[in-house]
Amino acid sequence: AYFHTLIKNPLLLRNLEELNYFEATDIQREGIPLVRDGKDIFGVAQTGTGKTASFCLPLIENILKTEASL
Repeated sequence: AYFHTLIKNPLLLRNLEELNYFEATDIQREGIPLVRDGKDIFGVAQTGTGKTASFCLPLIENILKTEASL
């Protein structure tokens, strides 16, 4: 899956693209929707597969959404 199918915030997507991140890894594809929905996750994957991003990207997106509504 590509990040534009998982992340909707244009600023976040633009920054990912500038860093040449286009395609999500397996752990990101599975984790991002769960974290976005407020679920806890426990993920095991090899180092460098994007576990931190799978947790942080939806959190950042939620923060940006919250700030826009203030």
